[in-house]
Amino acid sequence: MIHGIGTDVCDIRRIEATLQRRGDRFAEKVLGPNEIHVFRDRRAKAEKRGISYLATRFSAKEAFSKAIGLGMRMPMTWRACEILNERSGKPVVRLHGELADWFEARRLTAHVTVSDESEYAASFVVVEKNSTPE
Repeated sequence: MIHGIGTDVCDIRRIEATLQRRGDRFAEKVLGPNEIHVFRDRRAKAEKRGISYLATRFSAKEAFSKAIGLGMRMPMTWRACEILNERSGKPVVRLHGELADWFEARRLTAHVTVSDESEYAASFVVVEKNSTPE
């Protein structure tokens, strides 16, 4: 059964401007421990790739927060929710701490997709409630 659906469109130029104004502190606020490494690696290779990565993660976390119905209120925090990639490239949601406990207690599962073009990043999240305990 679907628990919630969230979507978000993010202007990559806005993320770039915020990063220029606030520096790496902005990325460190938004990205979790695994994501920050990917961001730095991509940015070192090509500035635009790093910025696009940050924008897709920002967008996906916004979409996830909408799908779970909390918005950016506890236990939902930027760093407690990571959008990582499987070896195949498929994006997946990985949760930490109180958010992971909250999510698991409700027997929820999340599915995420992200996309970006030159100026925009978009994300879509579907959160399902598992009908039987695992």
